[in-house]
Amino acid sequence: MTANGKSVAVLTHARDDFDANEYFLRFFFPYWQRRGFTVRVVRGIETSNVTAGVAISHVNLTMVPAEYRLYAERFPVVVNGRVDDISKTRIATHLVRGAGDYDGAVIVKTNLNYGGRPERWQTHAATRLGRLRLRLERNVPWTWSAALDSTAYKIYERARDVPRAVWWNPGLVVQRYLPERQGSFYCLRNWVFFGDREMSSIAYSESPLVKATNAVKRERDVPIPDRLREIRARLGFDYGKFDFGIVDGEVVLYDANRTPTRNRDLGVTPELEAAIENLAQGIDAFAR
Repeated sequence: MTANGKSVAVLTHARDDFDANEYFLRFFFPYWQRRGFTVRVVRGIETSNVTAGVAISHVNLTMVPAEYRLYAERFPVVVNGRVDDISKTRIATHLVRGAGDYDGAVIVKTNLNYGGRPERWQTHAATRLGRLRLRLERNVPWTWSAALDSTAYKIYERARDVPRAVWWNPGLVVQRYLPERQGSFYCLRNWVFFGDREMSSIAYSESPLVKATNAVKRERDVPIPDRLREIRARLGFDYGKFDFGIVDGEVVLYDANRTPTRNRDLGVTPELEAAIENLAQGIDAFAR
């Protein structure tokens, strides 16, 4: 691969099966290649002869290991090179530190992104000690193991109802439960962006934990508040997805992800294909 502006290296974790996942980035490749870009997925940091005009940091872990950050620095342009930590304690707003700090409803989440699943798949399962840890997790309460799937986050009416062990567990965070409501629906807004290109939507659900699989309707191309753009700039995101709501006129950021995926259960519509093609053109902000 030649080191010019028309070459892209996607830097992934050595144990991430990139091609088997529904990463949005995978679906950009055909559009880039039709425009003359060469694209290479680099698995791990052992390959030393890779050159490219643009590298995209796509390590699907909450915290990018130091050796991966150092590896990325060899490239002239690194997309998301400044985003090395997306833990809830770093990203989320409205965190509650103790049972007496807040009297309203709260939600308990994992500090690690996506319930800590990538760490289990790519890190813990790779070593004997890690595999032992995974076996032990299955036999202890979630309040101690922090093995809490993102589809099963816990909602409590009061902070004082949160199990005591949660407050002492660094693998868990407590956040004010501030859902956006419209009529009888709970709402979740998504903003996916790459460079200066973006797509957005709002999902409506009867469930207090809104997911793509339980949404009863969805609207696309919803406005993005200036406040959220300011948060993106402060956090240093070039590419990613933000989940957020607007509650009493205030932006509430629920989650930020630098390796967003497409939900395969929703299928691919002409509308989504057009949105993906538009996002793919965000490469122009970096390939110069």
